[in-house]
Amino acid sequence: MAAVDPAGHVTSPAGFRAGAAFAGVKTYGDGKLDLAILVSDYPCMTAAVYTRSRLHAASIDINRAKLAVRPARGVVVNAGVANASTGERGLRDGYELARLAAGHAGIPAEEMLVCSTGVIGHFLPMEKLGGAMPSIVLHRDGGPEFARAIMTTDTRPKSGAVRFGPYTIGGSCKGSGMIHPNMATMLAFLTTDAPVEGVFLQQVFAKAVDDSFNLVSVDGDTSPSDTALLFANGAAGGDPIRLGHPLAWEFEAALRDLCVYLAKEIARDGEGATRLIEFTVTGAATVEDARKLVRLLSTSYLLKSAVHGADPNWGRIAAVVGRSGVDLNEEAVTIDLCGTRVFERARPTAFDADALSAAMRASEVEIRVDLGVGSAAATGWGCDLSADYVAINADYHT
Repeated sequence: MAAVDPAGHVTSPAGFRAGAAFAGVKTYGDGKLDLAILVSDYPCMTAAVYTRSRLHAASIDINRAKLAVRPARGVVVNAGVANASTGERGLRDGYELARLAAGHAGIPAEEMLVCSTGVIGHFLPMEKLGGAMPSIVLHRDGGPEFARAIMTTDTRPKSGAVRFGPYTIGGSCKGSGMIHPNMATMLAFLTTDAPVEGVFLQQVFAKAVDDSFNLVSVDGDTSPSDTALLFANGAAGGDPIRLGHPLAWEFEAALRDLCVYLAKEIARDGEGATRLIEFTVTGAATVEDARKLVRLLSTSYLLKSAVHGADPNWGRIAAVVGRSGVDLNEEAVTIDLCGTRVFERARPTAFDADALSAAMRASEVEIRVDLGVGSAAATGWGCDLSADYVAINADYHT
């Protein structure tokens, strides 16, 4: 696995600039930002994965339409208002926001994408956004500003970068609640200075997203704004990476490692979360079965509550396995909690409950299930469920 530098960000790769400002969309706070631009100094190949929600945000339609015609080289992001379920006005506002950002960045409007995150059903405050746009300074060290500006209920920015060969991949994402991606993620933006052929870029990115952001869950809710974008500008030179290229495998592995790192950061920062939970399912008949069980485990409120209370009640894991509908061999199923075998051969094992409860108080809790019927496997991530999650979401709009 490639080593991810947590100090890296979207402008770590060569040829990218970013910047941010406070437009007043979010409630004011010292150092708070809510409008950001990321742009490449060079033409890019662009890959994108979007939400499967049938009631998606205006940005989804806008970005799909633009990328169907030509690759993009920049994106403008506002936080605080999702511009979702806003009809024709939402589309007009989204296109106008992209036009203003493109003019400020000095690129054609057709090459500027747009993403919005926040409250659903509210129109973009275009006067505020347009007024703040000129104050955004785009610079090579603007990645940290970009990462802070895209946050909503996140408690901290989430960024990282990884090297492969002579190239760098950087990334930033946001997400803390309404996290159960049914395609990609809340919002994720990745950049690379590697030259990558367009079709290969989309294929590799879609797979990386499926193995990372698509296997993270905080609360089982999918956002109408979910978008993951990858810009490859080739600023570091070399022949385009495509299938069969000597660095094709390294690029694919490095991209996946960075996406997994960012996905885990989202789960770790889940609303009210105190623990990251890693779910691994092995011995499945198919990858689809393994992934299905991972997602069911990560959304069990009973299980998440038990983890929060450091309660080694492994029956809650077994209950999810049993109701999942996946193929299994009851006599061969095993369940491990924090490295302790708690169930095998269709019956409980002897273990020290106090010691296991103490292990569950660590910042990371590992749950492993082997279904005993095949060789397929999957790993995903979630978090515990605390009273703070209810408080945060009870007050989110009011």
